[in-house]
Amino acid sequence: MKLTHKLTHSGAVFLMIAITLMWSIAGAVTRQLDSARSFEITFWRSFFTVISLLIILPIWQGKGVFKTFHWKSVSFWISGVCWSVMFTAFMVALTLTSVGNVLVTMAIGPLLTALMARIFIGHKLPARTWGAIAVACAGIAYMFGQQLDLNQSGAMLGMAVAFCVPIAAAVHWTVVQRAHAHGEELDFVPCVLIGGVISSVITLPLAFPFAASGADVGWLALLGLVQLAIPCVLAVICAKVLKAPEVSLLALLEVIFGILWAWVFAGEVPTQAVLIGGALVIGALVANELLGWKSS
Repeated sequence: MKLTHKLTHSGAVFLMIAITLMWSIAGAVTRQLDSARSFEITFWRSFFTVISLLIILPIWQGKGVFKTFHWKSVSFWISGVCWSVMFTAFMVALTLTSVGNVLVTMAIGPLLTALMARIFIGHKLPARTWGAIAVACAGIAYMFGQQLDLNQSGAMLGMAVAFCVPIAAAVHWTVVQRAHAHGEELDFVPCVLIGGVISSVITLPLAFPFAASGADVGWLALLGLVQLAIPCVLAVICAKVLKAPEVSLLALLEVIFGILWAWVFAGEVPTQAVLIGGALVIGALVANELLGWKSS
C-alpha cells in the first residue's frame, strides 16, 4: 500500500527546515570518524543509502515500485551518474578541506543550474540572475584566492573536488528539465538510489584495505539513512507543496547549519574567507530568489 502525505504550507516549511538539518550533519559527523578515510567513507555512506532506500521505497510507494523505474531512459541513467558524482565528490572534498569551504562552494549550484539550462536548453535568464551569478562567482573566486595566497594546496584541491557537486547537480537538473519538456517525468528518489549503487560500485575497490572501526561504520550508516535517504524522500513530498523559490531559499539553511555544527561539534571555526565568500554567494542566491518570487 502506498503512503499518502498531506501537508499544509506551514507544515511543509517546517519539514523543509528539518530536512536541511539532516542534510547539514555530514561535515560534523565526518569529523567524528576514527580511521575511515576518503573513498572508504564514500563507499559506506553510499552503501547504507542504497540499503535504506531499498527498504523505504517499497514501504512508501508499494511493492511494485521498482517496476516503475525508467530503466530504458537515457535521462534516468544520466541522472543516476550525476548523483553518484555528487555523493563521491562531496565526501572526498570533506576529507580534503573545511566543511565551510565545501558547503559554500556547493551553494553556487542553483545559479550554475540556471546558467547551464540557458546554454543547453535555451532557458532565458533575467538580469537579476546574471547579476547573482556574477556576485556568487566573485565570492567563490575570493575563497579560492585566499586559499592560494595561504598556499593551502589541500584546501584548494578540496574546493575543486567540491565544485564537481554543483556541476553534477546542474547537469542533473538540466537533464530532468529537458526530459520533462519531452513528456518524460523522472522520479527524483529512484535516481538517487541508482546514484548510490553506482557510487558504491565505483568506490568499493578504492576503499581497500578497509580501515573503518565499528564506530565509524555506525556513523556512516547514520549518514546513509538520516543525512541522505530519509531527507531525499521528504524533499520530494515538500516539493509538491512548496514553490521552487521557497525550496531554494530554505535549502540554503544547509550551509548555515552545516558550518555551525562543524564549529560546535568539531571545533572547526570558519575562516574570514569562508564568511566573506559565503556571504556573497548566499546573499546573491537569496536576492535572486526573492526578486524572482516577487515578479512571479
